[in-house]
Amino acid sequence: MVRLSSQFPGRDIRLKRLAGKIEALAGKDEKQLRRAREIMELRRNAAGALHRVCSAFVDSLNRLMETSRISMEPAEFSATTFRSDVPNLIQIGVRGRILQVTFEATPELVSTEDFRIPYTLAGAVRAFNQELPDKDLIEEQLIFYTLEKQGNQWRFFDARTYHSGPFDQDYLVALMEQLV
Repeated sequence: MVRLSSQFPGRDIRLKRLAGKIEALAGKDEKQLRRAREIMELRRNAAGALHRVCSAFVDSLNRLMETSRISMEPAEFSATTFRSDVPNLIQIGVRGRILQVTFEATPELVSTEDFRIPYTLAGAVRAFNQELPDKDLIEEQLIFYTLEKQGNQWRFFDARTYHSGPFDQDYLVALMEQLV
């Protein structure tokens, strides 16, 4: 029986090259899986950080008030609370005034589609009171968990003014001031 490779001498070289490429795929696939796991962990931590900012805001205000109480849902956060496949919601409310924070994972691990800085989570903050829905006025700003050299962070972006900044307690104070 005659070996096919002896009939086609270039085939051995091509087969070796193909085998090398296939072997390299395993490493490439493992690197992509590792990156996906890292981004998922980063997203969970980012969701927890967002919840902590909101919770600290609510706690700070509640300590200063005697008769009113600000509520927040969910009141607690754990790593299992974050869902990467559906939008996540944090809602802060007091006397008919509501700050609603929604966010979800980007379809890609990292995106720049809606914001110039790379981000892995995106969403919106909606601020409304009892009068605004009747007037079809609900204040909305976008939020992104950005991946930056100086440190990852949550940022807001106002599409009307192109103003951007950190999503922190000062930002939440400014939003709530507009509602009361």
